[in-house]
Amino acid sequence: MAIPFVLFNSRNHGRSIIITDTYPTMNTRTPFLTHTLPTPLVLASGIWGTTVSLLVRAARSGCGAVTAKSCGPAPRAGHVNPSCLDWGGGLINAIGLANPGAEAEVELLAQAKAELEPLGAPLIASIFAGPPDEFATVAATVARARPDFVEVNISCPNVHSDFGEPYAASPDAAAEVTGHVVDALAERNIPVIVKLAPNVPSIGRIAQAVTAAGADALCVINTMPGMLIDAESGQPILANRSGGLSGPALKPIALKCVYDVRKACPETPIIGTGGVTTGVDALEMLMAGASAVGVGSAIHFRGPDAPRLILDEMTAWLAARGMDDLNAVRNRAHHEPLYAAVPTGAPVPSAH
Repeated sequence: MAIPFVLFNSRNHGRSIIITDTYPTMNTRTPFLTHTLPTPLVLASGIWGTTVSLLVRAARSGCGAVTAKSCGPAPRAGHVNPSCLDWGGGLINAIGLANPGAEAEVELLAQAKAELEPLGAPLIASIFAGPPDEFATVAATVARARPDFVEVNISCPNVHSDFGEPYAASPDAAAEVTGHVVDALAERNIPVIVKLAPNVPSIGRIAQAVTAAGADALCVINTMPGMLIDAESGQPILANRSGGLSGPALKPIALKCVYDVRKACPETPIIGTGGVTTGVDALEMLMAGASAVGVGSAIHFRGPDAPRLILDEMTAWLAARGMDDLNAVRNRAHHEPLYAAVPTGAPVPSAH
């Protein structure tokens, strides 16, 4: 089967080399909780909002599941511009969780669910809130649209914390929020996915806490806090001053977090998200322990067909090595290394 294979180098400003090669079709079907996804790729929350046509486009472009933009208890305008910037190593954004509110989101989610169902792509609703019990209220509201899963964004500040520490930073706070959402969705039997933050001392401990509280799966990771400064003015570039980093610069952090969470929670499904731009990036995420792979900023860097390009590259890489199934690479980073883990014989550096 001849399929165009696009080699993409994110460090080469997006320039691509297109090669036509012949290789077998890969088995992309991916078991995930109550569903079997047609592909391992999941549209990450936020990149395409909750516009129904765009969520459907993501599924048609190769995403096996799609995540809507996070919604909260009330309409929220978000931050003023500048709120997002491509800084060369990725994106930095402070959109500010702009959304129409959970009540308005229900109709959009229901319409998206109806159009995604024939494509075999599950819908993931994403929520945030203020106090822990408010997460339950928002979860119950979006559940009326009958999404296949609900993702819980716990990176928002804990209103009961003296320093506004995010729920994601504390095992106890993260577990409390998770418990409220699990209880709110129990009667509707909607699985809960908790989205973890990277900027914590031990992401494994947070993962264990939320799974003990009832989380069915984990999304690893959210963006990493950062800042850009304009040297001429000496001021932060974003109107919010700081924002979240995504894109290629985030990938090494995401891989380490996925690896740590897989070790901490060996049986829990994980959506590995952060910096995936190419097929090899996606395969590395599976090797680190992800069950499925989130795709977000790649759509900015490579265009709306990024998921399909990533799938083609995954297929080509595997075929070149005599593989046609994703299971051949899953959790590979957790296997014993093939090289000798002994000192190389290099001299010990001496003080001068």
